[in-house]
Formats: sequence, structure tokens, C-alpha cells
Amino acid sequence: MVNFELRRQVINVYKELLFLGREYPLGYQYFRDRLHRAFASQAQITDDEQIRKGIARAEFVKKEVEAL
Repeated sequence: MVNFELRRQVINVYKELLFLGREYPLGYQYFRDRLHRAFASQAQITDDEQIRKGIARAEFVKKEVEAL
């Protein structure tokens, strides 16, 4: 069963990262392609705990991009 709260969190962090990618030094298209591949490679994960770890990793990346 899909946990809709976790799904919403994943979508929100993806959108936030896309927004931050507009200012990425190597360009938005480069950032968007890499972000899409990173999220798509994790699409098969169904374990709630693994999804939470992925969200935490994405939040860390978000802070790193903000620091650029």
C-alpha cells in the first residue's frame, strides 16, 4: 500500500530541489537531468523506512544546494 503522506513529501522535496536548481552553477538543465535520474533510480523503493531515509538525504542535498 502506498503511503500518501510519504509520497507527498517526496514530491514536495523534488519540487523544492527543482526550484533551487535554477541558480545551479552548471545550469538548470544539467541539474534537472541529474535530479530526475536520482529520483527515478529510487522509484522502486516501497519500504517506508527507506523512503524516509531518501527524503532525509534529499533534504541534506537541498541544504548543500542552498549553500552554493
